[in-house]
Amino acid sequence: MEKIIPTMSNQQLPYKTFTINGELTQEHINFFNKNGFIHFKNFISKEEVSRIWSSISGVHDKWIAEDKAKVNGIPIVYGEDENGKKIVQRSPFTSLFSRDLHDLIKSEKLKPFVKLISNSDARLSENEKDGVVVNHYINHKNSELKQMGWHTDSARDIFYFQKVQPMLNVGFYLTDSTKAHGGLRVLPGSHNQSIRSLLFKKTQFVSMSEDKNEVGIEAEAGDLVIHDGAIWHRVAMSELNGQASRRITMYVPIVCGKRNIKHDHSKTPFYHKLRFLAKK
Repeated sequence: MEKIIPTMSNQQLPYKTFTINGELTQEHINFFNKNGFIHFKNFISKEEVSRIWSSISGVHDKWIAEDKAKVNGIPIVYGEDENGKKIVQRSPFTSLFSRDLHDLIKSEKLKPFVKLISNSDARLSENEKDGVVVNHYINHKNSELKQMGWHTDSARDIFYFQKVQPMLNVGFYLTDSTKAHGGLRVLPGSHNQSIRSLLFKKTQFVSMSEDKNEVGIEAEAGDLVIHDGAIWHRVAMSELNGQASRRITMYVPIVCGKRNIKHDHSKTPFYHKLRFLAKK
């Protein structure tokens, strides 16, 4: 079943939600190719969501106890919840520390989405880019992750001194994300742009303001939202506070091109420093 969802400006722009039964349909592919994103309802059950979050929480608790700073050169972002408890707010390469997450990513469920990139070497990757990333947004004075400025994921290739390659981010929603939670905003169709526009249409991570053409993604726990790495997107701040503002997502990258496996001695790429500076 498909459902038209109003955009943030209440216009009926082309935002349908879909379901998937094993394989992508031509309608799925056409929608994604045109808009640069696609939203699948009820991709995993609430029970699977609970199991995934339990596994992630175990990883986070271990990192907090160890005061772990980085994984494969990528910083772990820590913050505090509304009760002053230390929490992990951005965890890279999370599936490398969880058998449950690893098994999910290697399962048949995600394989159809690789076809959204035409390259023959496209692959789900746990040890390239930032690996499987879990983002834990919370609107609180001591939170380190409340929002994120406009950016394109594909621009990261520049910081690795590589040619920009097609990539996708496959996003699992582990909590409900309503308009009140802020959340993902995308510019539909902006993935079909020049390299110059991909890099400079907005100031990467610094630009925060609403765009008249943006579409707000509203999802429930268990939904899946895939976006093209070249699409301009941001994460808006929640209008709620504390516990009520929590928004947790997990992103699995689909990449192609030359393999760049990250390891314990990998350097921290500059774009992570840019993110930090953008918060100041």
